[in-house]
Order: sequence, then C-alpha cells, then structure tokens
Amino acid sequence: MTRNTQHPDLQEARRVLQVEANAIMGLLERLDEQFIQAVELLAACKGRVITTGMGKSGIIARKLAATFSSTGTPAQYLHPAEAVHGDLGIVTANDLVIALSHSGETEEIARLLETIKRLDVGLIALTGKKGSTLTRYADVVLDVGVSAEACPMGLAPTASTTAALVMGDALAMALLQRKGFRDEDFAALHPGGRLGARLRRVRDMMHQGAAVPVVTPETPLAEVIATMTAGRLGMAVVTGPDGLLAGVITDGDLRRLLADDRALGSAHDLLSFQAAGVMSTSPRTIAPDALASEALRLMETHKITSLVVADKGGSPVGVVHLHDLWRMSMI
Repeated sequence: MTRNTQHPDLQEARRVLQVEANAIMGLLERLDEQFIQAVELLAACKGRVITTGMGKSGIIARKLAATFSSTGTPAQYLHPAEAVHGDLGIVTANDLVIALSHSGETEEIARLLETIKRLDVGLIALTGKKGSTLTRYADVVLDVGVSAEACPMGLAPTASTTAALVMGDALAMALLQRKGFRDEDFAALHPGGRLGARLRRVRDMMHQGAAVPVVTPETPLAEVIATMTAGRLGMAVVTGPDGLLAGVITDGDLRRLLADDRALGSAHDLLSFQAAGVMSTSPRTIAPDALASEALRLMETHKITSLVVADKGGSPVGVVHLHDLWRMSMI
C-alpha cells in the first residue's frame, strides 16, 4: 500500500497535532508558585476533591476526578447545572473544589462561586482568562490558556481541553509523589482487569501447602519423580532438616542427568540417585510480596518455568508457575 504523505487528511492531522503539542509545551513556562500552592491545597484536603466544569470542560473534569480517585485521593465530579438544583449538597467544609472553565465566565460555574466561598471551601481554577470571574473567586489560578484552538474555525474546544487535561494530570501526579503513593497502593485500587492482574502479588498466585512438591536431599530419585509427577509443576522443592531451601529439581535437571553418560556409568541403577545428587543448589527465588509481573519478568529473562517463593528467612512458602502468570498477562 502506497503511503500518500501529502494527502489533505494527513496534512490536517499534522496541523492539529502540532497545535495541541504547542498548547502543552506552552504550559511549561507558566508553571510557578501557583502550581505548588495548588498541590499543597490538595495534600491538605481532609475531604474529597470536587471537580466541576460544563461541556467539554466537564468531560475533562470527570477524567480528572477519576485520576485522583485511582491514585489515592477521593474525588467526585459535580455537574454545575445540577449543582444549583440540589447537588451542591455533596460539597462539605472539608472538601476542595477544582473548577474548569477556559473563559472563566461559564454561567453555570459562576452561579456556584458565592456558595463555594460561603462554605469556606478551597477553590483551584483551571482557566485561560486572567481577570475573569472565576479567577477572582479562586484561591489558586492555573493558567491553561492557549493561543489557538486546533479547530480550523477556532470554535470547538480542542487545544484548550488538551491543556486542561494535561495540567490536571500534572496536579494528580505531583500529589501522588508528595503522598508517597506506592505500587501496592495502586494495586489495591485496581483489582480488576489486565492492569489489576499485573499488579497482583506473588503470594496471591502461588501454589502453596500440599500443592507444593517437597522432597529432602535424601529422597530417592524414584520418589522424587513420583512427587514431581503428582505436583504437575515440572519441579520439586528440596528442603533441609531445618526447613530451609536446599535446592530444586526440575524436569531439565532430570533430562541432563539422563544425557550424562559419566553419571549413568557410575551407578548400577539410575534410580539409586538421591535428590542431593541431582538438585540445583542455587535456585532463583522470589519474595511473596513481589509483584506478579516481576515474577513473570524473571522467568522470561532466565527461561525458567517455576520460581520458588521464599520468605526472608529462606524457607520456601510456595511456588509460582509460568503458566499461571501467562494467564494473568492475557486478562
């Protein structure tokens, strides 16, 4: 298929992308103390972050509330038109409001401002117009103005909503960092779907208890094979008398033994071997609290199908298998 780089549709797409990219880059030079103050207000908020906006700004406000909620800051979107008909009751004295209006004069937003101030609720404004009604009421003003919309008629909110979206993301990520939000916190808030699966802990996916094939260094090879077959994990965990991990025996170890003519020649019977003579003594392990995605990475990097899960003292507490992790990655 011939690539027509001069097609009018492609040219228009490049123009739009460039306009919106310029809008984002223009925000960099406007980051100042106001942004720091906004993050401080958010960090000090003891209630919820209430986002509000009309039209396309409302869509961005909804997304911002979702981003805050998913990163550890309770947030809720408030439709400004519904707010003046009773929904404003969701705003309490402990909350903080983020209002989005590119003009700063959106009628539905303006009608909320007196009530917000009467409740003594903090107000962060994301707007493109200095000196507007919204900026006069706001405690902090973040300038998300743009020199031009990507719409060729200059009418449809495009670059302006992109700028507001990016500034909102910047607030959420700065707040996340300030709060010390960790991957385990993120995992707790995202239990479903592919993302939640990849953030699960090894302890939640490992085989444990009677499902783990365990032998001792003195276990005869015939019994080792029977234990591995019953366990269906392609391996056996070898533990010493102290209960600590002594090694592992895998299907690969058995194949290598069968291929070693010298080893076979030194024994009258292959099954006279004990686990200690076959096991790998330095197996790779992983901690129960490690992310399942880290276990998958280790297995794929080292081309192994199972990992022993060991606690801090070196005792095996389970086994995680590659097939379980592959199923997880396909959710």
